[in-house]
Amino acid sequence: MPSYEDDLSRFEEYNTQVLGISVDSIPSHEAWQKSIGGISYPLCSDFYPHGAVAEKFGVLRSEGFNERALFVIDKEGVVRFIDVHPIDKQPDNEVIFDVLRQLRD
Repeated sequence: MPSYEDDLSRFEEYNTQVLGISVDSIPSHEAWQKSIGGISYPLCSDFYPHGAVAEKFGVLRSEGFNERALFVIDKEGVVRFIDVHPIDKQPDNEVIFDVLRQLRD
């Protein structure tokens, strides 16, 4: 997620709002953000009811935590891109920028 912070100005060029969401609690999010030096985009807690958002998007694991996933949602609320990837991997941000370019064209 720090790489999104690093590319925030590029996301803004596409009129895009970056946000993170996980099933962790707000205090956990605050501690994590502090440990990496902070982030300036929203980090949302899907803590209660536990995983309700992740479940609606089909990325809640049976163990109670969410998959590592990227979603691009347009201004009308239509999901335009989904990438679910291994929990220890993160696709290069260029993948997302390619999607945003296609949506803009």
